[in-house]
Amino acid sequence: MARFPHVGLYERIAELPIEIDSYSLTDLDRTFDSGFTRPSTLITLEGGGEQGRGEDVVYDDLDHIAHRDTGPVHDLTGPSTVGELCELCGSLDLFGGAPPVRDFSRLYRRWAYESAALDLALRQGGKRLTDVVGRELEPLNFVCSVRAEPVEETGPDRALDPIKTRLEKYPGLRFKLDPQPDWTDEMIEWLVGSGAVDSLDLKGCYKDTPVDVESGPEFYERFAEAFPDAWLEDPELNEETRPVLEPHAERITWDAPIHSIADIEALTWKPRIVNVKPSRIGGLEELFGAYEYCEREGIGAYGGGQTELSVGRDHIQYLAALMHPGTPNDVAPRGYNETEVPDGLPPSPLALRPTASGFGLEG
Repeated sequence: MARFPHVGLYERIAELPIEIDSYSLTDLDRTFDSGFTRPSTLITLEGGGEQGRGEDVVYDDLDHIAHRDTGPVHDLTGPSTVGELCELCGSLDLFGGAPPVRDFSRLYRRWAYESAALDLALRQGGKRLTDVVGRELEPLNFVCSVRAEPVEETGPDRALDPIKTRLEKYPGLRFKLDPQPDWTDEMIEWLVGSGAVDSLDLKGCYKDTPVDVESGPEFYERFAEAFPDAWLEDPELNEETRPVLEPHAERITWDAPIHSIADIEALTWKPRIVNVKPSRIGGLEELFGAYEYCEREGIGAYGGGQTELSVGRDHIQYLAALMHPGTPNDVAPRGYNETEVPDGLPPSPLALRPTASGFGLEG
């Protein structure tokens, strides 16, 4: 229960004093066993003897290289509150005049700077985010987003090994999966029988990316009927698919198209639940505004990740536990996404331990 019911969440954050002396950029890039390289840059703001950190999860290597090569060229020393810093970030070209490969990457980078500022201001004030917004962290429900192996490479008998091996080690784990057109009836039957599938990411809102899926009305009908209790995320709506999807409208959720409240309002159907992804929303004001909009409109929210390598994962877990702990949050601890999943990972629901001050988690 909020302790400050008449003051908006962002307004409480915006009033936090902040002192910034300098900032630095650190390469966090990592290549996974699969061959996928995740570029990432740690942004560290310094001031008053404290540090605040945020993670830049822009996907394109060239954007990260240009950012690091340019260095900490922006003067961030002027703002005296978080609100003023957010206004400055909104006015700066954080890409230094060279347009990003993808325009929405501007939001990702803004999130990195503003989340670092929030962390710094809280540490300077000796406060936790929970103290400021008047909400407590609750046990965090999470799902694991993992891709099956390509059937054409492994055959149907081995394609589900990434899911099966995780369930063998963690029987209570639940999943968000990317269904593929070449999944056999036997594969689908096994997944349904496992009872472990919470969400299907249909990838219908991506174009010209490595994760595109060839889909159509038959594809959607097949998976919607096979998984009658699963959320159906990001289908492509057109004249052919809409009649097939309309009967399942209450299970349809959205992720990739959501960058603002306006995007939620523009959806064909008012959703029961939607992915409010901090890096995709961008600014702190816009993010907490989206949270409050969903609460007012009776729309559920869940969180999603961007293969964060560092504090970015802590931040999205923190926010999910603060704002929507019981939904199918795609924010599993990083170990669940390793090729060889380690022993001893915490199960869902996850009890988070916030650091003594700041926007961070212990352990």
